[in-house]
Amino acid sequence: MQSGKIGVTTENIFPIIKKFLYSDHEIFLRELISNAIDATRKLKTVISAGDYKGELGDQTIRVSIDAKKKTITVSDRGIGMTAEEIKKYINQIAFSSAEDFLEKYKDQADGMIGHFGLGFYSSFMVSDKVEIISRSYRKGAKTVKWTCSGSPEYTLEEGERDDVGTDVIVYFDKDSKEFLEESRITELLKKYCKFLPVEIAFGKVKEWKDGKHVDTDKDNIINNTKPAWTRKPSELKDEDYTNFYHELYPVADDPLFNIHLNVDYPFNLTGILYFPRIKNNIEIQKNKIQLYCNQVFVTDSVEGIVPDFLTLLHGVLDSPDIPLNISRSFLQSDSNVKKISSHIMKKVADRLSEIFKKDRKEFEKKWDDIRLFIEYGMITEEKFYEKASKFALLKNTDGKYFTFEEYEKIIKENQTDKNKTVIYLYSTHKEEQFSFIEIARAKGYDVLLMEGQLDTHFINQLEQKFKDSRFVRVDSDVIDKLIQKEETTESKLTGEQKDHLTPVIKSQIHNSDKFMVIFESLKENDNPMIITQSEFMRRMKDMSALGGEMGFYRDIPDNYNLVVNANHPLIEKVVNEMEKKVGEKVEKIKEKMKPLEAGKERRRD
Repeated sequence: MQSGKIGVTTENIFPIIKKFLYSDHEIFLRELISNAIDATRKLKTVISAGDYKGELGDQTIRVSIDAKKKTITVSDRGIGMTAEEIKKYINQIAFSSAEDFLEKYKDQADGMIGHFGLGFYSSFMVSDKVEIISRSYRKGAKTVKWTCSGSPEYTLEEGERDDVGTDVIVYFDKDSKEFLEESRITELLKKYCKFLPVEIAFGKVKEWKDGKHVDTDKDNIINNTKPAWTRKPSELKDEDYTNFYHELYPVADDPLFNIHLNVDYPFNLTGILYFPRIKNNIEIQKNKIQLYCNQVFVTDSVEGIVPDFLTLLHGVLDSPDIPLNISRSFLQSDSNVKKISSHIMKKVADRLSEIFKKDRKEFEKKWDDIRLFIEYGMITEEKFYEKASKFALLKNTDGKYFTFEEYEKIIKENQTDKNKTVIYLYSTHKEEQFSFIEIARAKGYDVLLMEGQLDTHFINQLEQKFKDSRFVRVDSDVIDKLIQKEETTESKLTGEQKDHLTPVIKSQIHNSDKFMVIFESLKENDNPMIITQSEFMRRMKDMSALGGEMGFYRDIPDNYNLVVNANHPLIEKVVNEMEKKVGEKVEKIKEKMKPLEAGKERRRD
């Protein structure tokens, strides 16, 4: 039996590990299983290199709980360790065996998980004691047992194990009893190890017998060792992608389509991104992309690795080149992250463009489901806008779809005003604004349907991008004012008649302080009165409802314009009736006011 001190530079290393090394103590299980995966893969590598003549045997990694002893054991049949290797790789903290192994077998060892040499020590965050019982593949190697109670002191002695491999036994401390519950370990294995490349068994498959669940002889394998993203696209059918999506999100609707990523230069990146049926609430859809490192789950908060608008997608990304911190839990700022982010964005845009060109009718069917995602991307990412502007669609109130270029050609001649500005008319609610839409159609104009959650912001962006163009909601003014032409119509009412009619009209309006009466010289067959709302104020209020710097507009009361057609026969009739009933009284009042008006004029002179 040997004893000694672990090679650390300070006596306080274990308290630091216990409290600060990892953000979440539960990941100790992920780290131990990752080490077991590496050990298993290493054995396969040395066998393929001819350095081991023994049988590979059952490579299943086994996890077991002993409630009485308050332990969890992670057992593998991998490469194992000699006493000297334990001294080198366990006792010298941060001296990772993966680095040495990769150097020796760099042409054969793919997908090694461990790089930091600290993963094993995460077990001390939850334990009073940890044991390693290991037998190396090397000829004549003896089983060794390493024991440490969470201090720099350890013991190393001969142990008992018949086959090659390693058992790591964690004795939980009093604050970590939750990890003795079968349901808790099942939860962690499904979270972190669901797609690891070596089978992991936790207990036995249960079946219902005699009114209760009983264990069978079959191992309960908790992981899919060959998830779809690790396979070649040529091997997969549409149903395989859909099945994998439901493996990730069991209760979700079928996705619209997917992108299979497989990049090996200038960085390694694989994954499958799915376009879900996007709802109106963006926040509900975020954080659905799962990030993996060599099939080990890292996080589902990927804002640092993909542009913000891509967090609306679902799926998996896997890359050994994404720089993580020492606990493999947080992304670090790095030029690779920006490159990966840009590449993913390009792939998404290219895939959308491909679908649009290949089958436009199918793309149009999906448009209402994906427009929120695309508009969000175009608003927030200039490079995405440049690509998406070729396939983004505008939908009119007839349900027809147009690219930006197509729509401009359709409306340019008829909807250009006297200032050479192309006017894009739009509606936010087809039923509520029906009469305004019909008036525009009667003029031969087309009206877009812009009812999406982000359309207010999107319209602002399009106005900046489209040359000599302006968007106006179809009910923001009378149609002849929205698209002003050279011709004008004379008013049949005098200014005095308008002044006298204004209080008469306002007296018949509920909440009249919210309305401003405006007279316009329209055609006789146009409506006698129309209620409109200023495009500027309404748009500012819509934007404030979505938050941001425009928030102060939210508190401004709604105000409307009551536009009176000064040339409509009905209005002319009202004026005549008014003058019959009150004309004589008004004339008398005017006579009395003449001296006052004359006095005002003299004072002005």
